[in-house]
Amino acid sequence: MELINLRVSAATTDSEKMQFIRFPWRVYKGDPYWVPPLIGDRKAMFDPKKNPSLEHMEVALFLASAFIKRADTTLTPDMPLASLQSEVVGTIAAIINHRHNEFHNEQVGFFGFFECLNDPQVATALLDTACEWVAGRGMTAIRGPMNLSTNDECGLLVDGFDSSPMVMMTYNPPFYPVLVEQAGFHKAMDLFAYFMDFGEARDLGQLPTKLTRVAEKVRKRGEIRLRPIDMKDFDREVGRFKEVYNQAWEKNWGFVPMTEAEMDHLAQQLKQAIDPVLIWIAEVAQGPEAGRVIGVGLTVPDANVVLKHMNGRVNPLTILKALYYQRRIKAARVIALGVVEEWRGRGVDALLYYETARAALVQGLSAWRRLLDFGEQCHDESRLADARWPCV
Repeated sequence: MELINLRVSAATTDSEKMQFIRFPWRVYKGDPYWVPPLIGDRKAMFDPKKNPSLEHMEVALFLASAFIKRADTTLTPDMPLASLQSEVVGTIAAIINHRHNEFHNEQVGFFGFFECLNDPQVATALLDTACEWVAGRGMTAIRGPMNLSTNDECGLLVDGFDSSPMVMMTYNPPFYPVLVEQAGFHKAMDLFAYFMDFGEARDLGQLPTKLTRVAEKVRKRGEIRLRPIDMKDFDREVGRFKEVYNQAWEKNWGFVPMTEAEMDHLAQQLKQAIDPVLIWIAEVAQGPEAGRVIGVGLTVPDANVVLKHMNGRVNPLTILKALYYQRRIKAARVIALGVVEEWRGRGVDALLYYETARAALVQGLSAWRRLLDFGEQCHDESRLADARWPCV
């Protein structure tokens, strides 16, 4: 494949933004593991009126386009380049997250929504464009991919290409990490996913013996109690989750505190997909702090089983497909599980994991996956890349 007249330009019109959103369908055509995002969700993500994260972010979308000379293409010396019909060959978003830079005292930009054909020339052109855009706004480095932050899909999949991603997890062709490294990027951090399959027997005894033993000891001590989320008190429950989230995740790599608007937005999105029996809240059971929320476990059924068959569209036919495939969901994704610092090391997390697994098996779910953890061996591996310093 030979590319002629390769250029990268900003996607600013509605038509160009739709080209940006639709391009992955070309990259992943025929890939049995790819899960198409809902087009409406992608449009909302880039709409400042619908995505509160854009209140503290600057985001620019770019399209790479070129004329593709194929084996049966005949070009004449007098043929002007302008007459060649270009097509989209790649996309990238350049991102500045001001809250990240304030919280971490950095001047770093990000790239995301990186998709391209298997061509190093295209990848380098896209990544250079993002680098130049953030550098022009005072950033000294660029990191990614982030779609748009660590609270969304992030990282490049580098291992585990033999299965579909679960909800809110990343997926890409195996050649992406190679293209990114060839463009001058190096690893910034490893991200890991952990997978457990309980099989058709759905045997809780497959949990690690130590986890089960610790969970039982914590339960007998009676210092804490666990309860499922109260959907009738949803707004106040979200407030309790906010409180724990910003404490429990504060020291995680890449963490940025979510704003009230962001948390409310996420809660409303998840409300449509959650199963209340999979969301557990740990509270102090006795003493002066009785009732204080000290830990949370947020697990959702793997909606990607449904999304995979909707092809990005919501219409009467895909709704019928969704109703059918919803019954075939057999796995769950642990999106977040955390304990406030002063209660760590006391088995609260073990009890949250145990009760989540028990509830999932009762619901007929036989497997679960957790992302993201940093720096340990795992089942699937993703990677965040850092650019050259300085970013020029």
